[in-house]
Amino acid sequence: MFTSLLTFLITLAAMEGVAYLAHKYIMHGFGWGWHRSHHEPRHGVFEKNDLYAVVFAGLAITLIALGTAGWYPLQWIGAGMTGYGLLYFIAHDGLVHRRWPLRIVPRHGYLKRLYQAHLMHHAVQGKDGCVSFGFLYSPTIEQLKAQLRARHGGPLREQRVDAAKAAAPAADSDASRG
Repeated sequence: MFTSLLTFLITLAAMEGVAYLAHKYIMHGFGWGWHRSHHEPRHGVFEKNDLYAVVFAGLAITLIALGTAGWYPLQWIGAGMTGYGLLYFIAHDGLVHRRWPLRIVPRHGYLKRLYQAHLMHHAVQGKDGCVSFGFLYSPTIEQLKAQLRARHGGPLREQRVDAAKAAAPAADSDASRG
């Protein structure tokens, strides 16, 4: 039981690194065709980028099935991936992109930093020059601003970063109305 729980928790934690690498090198690389929809206004409930969730869910289901068929500990690796997917759905799709009806407004601490970091990720148009590729962890806002300045330079970029940071209160007021 201890080994199973440990495998689940290690997989859950390791998925942030896997997600970071997949986001940076696949989604913002050769997989941009699917991910582009996430950086554009969404029309309807789904976007092409949601296919990544289907692929990861399929992989997790396959690992769980193989593990329960005797290939221990694959079911716990698949369960850890599923747990990460649930956290991703809550934090990224729910909190940041407000794709579900519960409106939580991050006003301080970790959730606010995560929210602002993701806004800064979207402050760059296109697939190149983005910052903050993690989904459940982000560097400090000051570090991300410095990265954006280094990659894009000048006060114009700083103004876009500040505009993205200022968007959080605007979204907050929208959320408080609906």
